[in-house]
Amino acid sequence: MVNQSNFDGTIGMGHTRWATHGEPNELNAHPQVSYKSNFIVVHNGIIENYSRLKRHLQSRGIEFVSQTDTEVLANLIEHLYLEGDLTAEQAITLALNRVEGTYGLVIICKQEADKLFAAKKGSPLVIGVGEGESFIASDATPIVEYTQRVIYLNDDDLAIIKKDELILKTIRPGNKEPEVRELDLKIGEIDKEGFPHFMLKEIYEQPRAIHDTFRGRVLPDHSGVMLGGLHEALETITQAERIIIVACGTSWHAGLLGEYLFEEFTRIPVEVEYASEFRYRDPIIKKEDIVIAISQSGETADTLAAVKLAREKGAKVIGVCNVVGSSIPRETDAGVYTHAGPEIGVASTKAFTTQVTVLAMMAFEIGYKKGVLSPSYYKELITELVSIPQKIEKALKLNEQALELAGKYQNTLNALYLGRGYLFPVALEGALKLKEISYIHAEGYPAAEMKHGPIALIDENMPVVVVATKDDTYEKIISNIQEIKARKANVIAIVTEGDEIIRKMADYVLEVPETMPAFSGLLAVIPLQLLSYHIAVLRGCNVDQPRNLAKSVTVE
Repeated sequence: MVNQSNFDGTIGMGHTRWATHGEPNELNAHPQVSYKSNFIVVHNGIIENYSRLKRHLQSRGIEFVSQTDTEVLANLIEHLYLEGDLTAEQAITLALNRVEGTYGLVIICKQEADKLFAAKKGSPLVIGVGEGESFIASDATPIVEYTQRVIYLNDDDLAIIKKDELILKTIRPGNKEPEVRELDLKIGEIDKEGFPHFMLKEIYEQPRAIHDTFRGRVLPDHSGVMLGGLHEALETITQAERIIIVACGTSWHAGLLGEYLFEEFTRIPVEVEYASEFRYRDPIIKKEDIVIAISQSGETADTLAAVKLAREKGAKVIGVCNVVGSSIPRETDAGVYTHAGPEIGVASTKAFTTQVTVLAMMAFEIGYKKGVLSPSYYKELITELVSIPQKIEKALKLNEQALELAGKYQNTLNALYLGRGYLFPVALEGALKLKEISYIHAEGYPAAEMKHGPIALIDENMPVVVVATKDDTYEKIISNIQEIKARKANVIAIVTEGDEIIRKMADYVLEVPETMPAFSGLLAVIPLQLLSYHIAVLRGCNVDQPRNLAKSVTVE
């Protein structure tokens, strides 16, 4: 539409709205315009006290046309602007001091049409600083094509942007000096580069992403890892009485796998919490606890709130994030970046494998420092980690087999994913991938739990994906497959290369290279990603932007 329009303006804004208040339709779309059309607003976040503010404004005779909390904010700003004979900046500042909740805002005032106002609280906002131009976005990815220089806004910041001037203030008294950062991001990283979808490109980028994550951190002789972001916190972590991992979605699955890594290699008790639940109860957190927050974007609202809660209770908080300069790294005491590069597809792939890579390195280093790991075993683990990218390259050759399988199961209604030990979180992740991009109902379970309920669902119409690479539970998973086959279900098995036992039992097998159990998830997840991708494509789904989902969940 914009490309087909003729206009001479020098400023503009637009926003793809996440439907929180009101259904997605034209009335509720952004921008929202105030009742006398003086203010135009786009908004990411939730105004929690919107209903109280709306009743107040309605009592003053102000009418509303949408169901959004954003229109409430626009009307509040205009009401203060007109009633108090204020400037736009004064009205915006006063309004933001009255609202409760989260926001990333861009605002235009028609009477001051040479300016954009941008404000942040709880929702990410970044300003790109170009030559005679500026850009505002929720993250740096769409800006990199135009500038490498950015300013990350902090909570309560208010930016006033003109053609040749940028003023940074707060909604409290006082100005701030903008801190301009250089992006370490290239155009090619946000281009499909010949792949039909970003998701497939990102699946294939995993060998490089994992290599970049441990590159410069693994010593050349594989005798140790050096995580610079944890240097000052390492002693405290080794003395921790408990580790609490908080995350959401795919990052939660990575955290669950991290629980197994930490408990095996450090012998520190670990709890893995959904950040969305953790923040709304009164969790028992001690000063001796370490809280690890995992988020690809570093802006996940629930995880960020969990970080703040943990710090208020005196715990040391460690971040594992991909986006440099994002909110969680700024709020945590220490942390490690994953170096996965931009992930554009909504369904996380390389985020998961690089997060697991970081958690593995953390567990190995802490375990070695505590004396749990011998020098020789420590080196053996690191050597195997370094071999993982090459083994993933080999696993990616399963793409054609995954496509063939997708053709057989694209019309299925339900699927069950099973795994044990390190492979249980992988089963959860495989089921999530199928759900979120193909809209097929799928559930992940520990294989041993199958007989405690899910086995009732199994029949000839239920495909069961069993993640069954060789480890200490291998004999047990064989028994589970036999139980499934006795009920006539189709079994798709992810197995270790050369496995002839499960091959004779399963309907289909996808073989991945052999590795140590601690790294089995990094390989086994690859065919699950490919299978989900191809099923979604064959079903005609929008793989990179599945319905009702956003890449970074920056609202509750």
